[in-house]
Amino acid sequence: MDIGTVDPITESREVRRRLSNITAGSGGNGGRGDGNNGGGGDDSTGGSDAVLSTPTKARVFTIFLLVVVLMTFGGLCAAYIVTATNKAIEWRPFDLPVQVWISTIIILISSVIYHRAKLAIDKFDQPMAKKWLIATAVFGAAFISSQLLAWIELSQQGLYFSGNPYAGFFYILTAVHALHVLGGVIALGSIVLHTWNPVYSEKAWDRVQTLAQAVGWYWHFMGGVWLVLFVLLGFWK
Repeated sequence: MDIGTVDPITESREVRRRLSNITAGSGGNGGRGDGNNGGGGDDSTGGSDAVLSTPTKARVFTIFLLVVVLMTFGGLCAAYIVTATNKAIEWRPFDLPVQVWISTIIILISSVIYHRAKLAIDKFDQPMAKKWLIATAVFGAAFISSQLLAWIELSQQGLYFSGNPYAGFFYILTAVHALHVLGGVIALGSIVLHTWNPVYSEKAWDRVQTLAQAVGWYWHFMGGVWLVLFVLLGFWK
């Protein structure tokens, strides 16, 4: 590789070795025949440029999305703090349902699980990566389900969107966050599809790693946002 070129997998010596072994075992020069020149040549230049174009776009898009999400929740949280500080007569806080506490545990565990999935992807361990990714998606769905149960619990207590600004903020903040988590679950599904069948191409695995990195940023960010919402709703009343 020429100096100044960016390798999309910095820790990929082991990955490249495994890919080479898999390709060699799958019959001839099919997957990476042009890469047998010792890592230099045309594959190192043109191939890298082709691989880098999509990863760069994915990372830029994810950063842009995170900025939008940050601005959205920043505005909502600011409005919540101002309203809570004014202590309006209609402001009637209530104890958070137990489902909210369960949601917090679930989303924290999901971040740990996703980290395990990313480690497996970096090691080109497809079976484990697929299992951890599916587990993360399941925990994401469980988080959304716990939010639905919390809303049902509040409605049974007669706490609705209107009539109490605190209840209104609770529904808005948790609903907007749940929608963003749903988007993360859909993105997880995309990575699962990419890892469902064996990958024999280094370029294809580069794409999987890039997607995993971008979705990881988003997933952990949404976990952090939830902790902020949890502190506001639970302790800033």
